[in-house]
This record gives sequence, C-alpha cells and structure tokens, in this order.
Amino acid sequence: MRIDIYADTICPWCLIGKRRLERALAERPQAGLAITWRAFQLNPNMPSEGMPRERYMALKFGGADRAKQVYEPVMAAGAAEGIDFAFDRMTQTPNTALSHRLIRYATARSLGDEAMEAVFRAYFLDARDIGDPGVLLEVGAGIGLDRQALADFLEGTEGLLEVLSEDARAREIGIQGVPTYIFEQKYVLSGAHPPEVLHQLFDLANNEDKAAE
Repeated sequence: MRIDIYADTICPWCLIGKRRLERALAERPQAGLAITWRAFQLNPNMPSEGMPRERYMALKFGGADRAKQVYEPVMAAGAAEGIDFAFDRMTQTPNTALSHRLIRYATARSLGDEAMEAVFRAYFLDARDIGDPGVLLEVGAGIGLDRQALADFLEGTEGLLEVLSEDARAREIGIQGVPTYIFEQKYVLSGAHPPEVLHQLFDLANNEDKAAE
C-alpha cells in the first residue's frame, strides 16, 4: 500500500496524526507499505530566519490568551497519544523549508520516516529551533545520515525548489490543511483521524486493488 502524507514539521496535528496512523497500522498491518512524507508549509510567507514565538502567536491568534484556548484541544489530543507538547518552552517559530529539505534528503536515503519523527521530536518535545541548520545537522546525524555530507547539503539550496513546488502542488490539488493522506494516489483523507477511520481507507484502497486484479 502506498500512502503519501502532506504535513508540516510545525503542525502539532501532523504529529498526532502520525501517532494515530502508527496505531492503525499496528492494529491492521498493510502489506508492501510505502509511506512518503510530502512538504506543506502552514506559513509559506514566514521569513527565512523565522520569528520569535511570542510575536508569531500575537499575529496568528491575537495574543497568548487566545493561543492558549486554541492549543487546549491540541494538548488534550496529544496527551491521549502519549505526546507531551513543549509549547511553553518554545521561543522561536521557524520557516520550515529547511526541515522539509532535510526530510527529502533523508527520504532519498530510505530514512524519510525516521527523519520526520526526529524533526517532530526536536521541535515538539525538545522545543528546538528546526529552522537552525545546526539543529537539523544534529537531528540528521542522529538518525544515521553522514554528518559532513548533510552539513554540505544544508549549507546549499539543493532540494529547495522541489520542496516549494511540492507545497504549491498541494494547494493546486485543493489541500488546504494538514495532515492530508492520499492512499494509492486515489483516496484523500484530511485530518488527524483515529485508527478506525484509517482502517476504512485501508479497506477502500485494498478493495480497489483486488478489483483491478
């Protein structure tokens, strides 16, 4: 089964969705599973250096109080999946293009899922700035990528056009929020749904495959 997942590395629902998909797959393993993470930027106009989180919260939500209200259901959903979000320790909201480049680089080396997990952990659990090349170098080396080769890659622009094109393509086909799952390049599901909903998509995609045989 092929699953393409459009996600952003600073989207908490994307991490929640990842945990729910993992549970769904543990309950209903899928033969020949291939998961590919696709780039989507929640803030495509974010300055390349990012911005202080306090300012970001003020611009996006109108201030800390409103942001707290918005994040309460996120925290609750995360806790149910064993995720202890470190929102209170975050100081910077990054531009995510560089982290998407890292994931693309890792995907080409069969480490895409490991990279996504490591980036999520760095940002959401450790409150690190995943727009910082030094942070991403540590993240990538931690999953087994060659440190010097990765450092050279992060210093350049290789993969940037592909990341931006993937994000633009997502919007062209109607994706407005993430996570969005595309099963077998046919069936689209948006949102961090629980395993029982994902099971229905598994069945739909598998039945389609059987009908085509």
